[in-house]
Amino acid sequence: MNKGLRLTAAAGAVVLVSSGCGGFGGGDDAVINFYSPETPDMTQELADAFMEEHDYEVEVNYSGTNELVNEMIAESDNPQGDVWYGGGGWMPFENALNQGLIEPYTPSTVEDMEETRGDIPVRHADWGWTGAELFVLGLAYNPEEIDEDELPQTWAELADDRWAGELQFPNPAASGTATLLVLSQLMEMGEEEGWEYLETLADHATAIPDSGGAPTEAITTGEANIAVGYDFMAYQHADRGESVDFHIPDETPVLVNPIARISDGPNQEGAEEFMDWMMSTEGQQIRADWQHIPLDEDVEASTPITMEEVEAQAQDLDVDWVVDNYDDARDEWRERIG
Repeated sequence: MNKGLRLTAAAGAVVLVSSGCGGFGGGDDAVINFYSPETPDMTQELADAFMEEHDYEVEVNYSGTNELVNEMIAESDNPQGDVWYGGGGWMPFENALNQGLIEPYTPSTVEDMEETRGDIPVRHADWGWTGAELFVLGLAYNPEEIDEDELPQTWAELADDRWAGELQFPNPAASGTATLLVLSQLMEMGEEEGWEYLETLADHATAIPDSGGAPTEAITTGEANIAVGYDFMAYQHADRGESVDFHIPDETPVLVNPIARISDGPNQEGAEEFMDWMMSTEGQQIRADWQHIPLDEDVEASTPITMEEVEAQAQDLDVDWVVDNYDDARDEWRERIG
């Protein structure tokens, strides 16, 4: 397998969304500190639904994936978070596990979960992280501006001059979504060709925002006609009646988006209860209602994509290589592109 990597710039301050009273961190066993880069309204809904049934307050610490990881590193001598959910797939979780930032826990509601579904890993072998839903990396686009038969059938075709001035993708220094794009293409193309490809995408882009969802949103404002993002991002906009659709290139990353317990967090018991609930049918149904692809067959999906349909298009991702190169990719992106 060829080797390669990359990443982009992060936005300023972490946003703390308080779902209840109680201070952030500090070991209050009535508070669960919940770290997530996922859709703020959805994470708030998850926190609220959990609090309706449990005697805890949930405080959501929302920021980009790599911002949250940097925060966990800074707090490693005195961890403040309890649960981390979401990060553009398992890549940052494998890296965090290697650094001791998260620790194994088996959610009681999915303790019979197999390690893989077909060729797709759905949990860590030792439960260092647990897949909460499935994500597909692909291309959101404006069907009023781009005919379906024009769309790139491979990731390599996205570098065609046709997309200059119409493309956006997120910043790998801040976004797990973009980090996945970089790593996957460096694996596929190799170091030299991969970086040339990524530099071409950067030249073609109208903007490279920090947020993983911002490029897809840019389609709705006319700032872009095609954007790199996850399936649910496009379908959330389409569900609101906006002119956005989703296209899946051949050999694309298809991977689970995990949840994990933060090592030595101040509320271990609360973290376990929250993870159990997040992996329950109820917790998965809320995420499915936000267009995430559920892993539980008993959960009613609102997205048109199923795991069975995308499995054949999934790129083979080398977990060990990702762990070895994750940080280097972000550093090299900054040096080469900004």
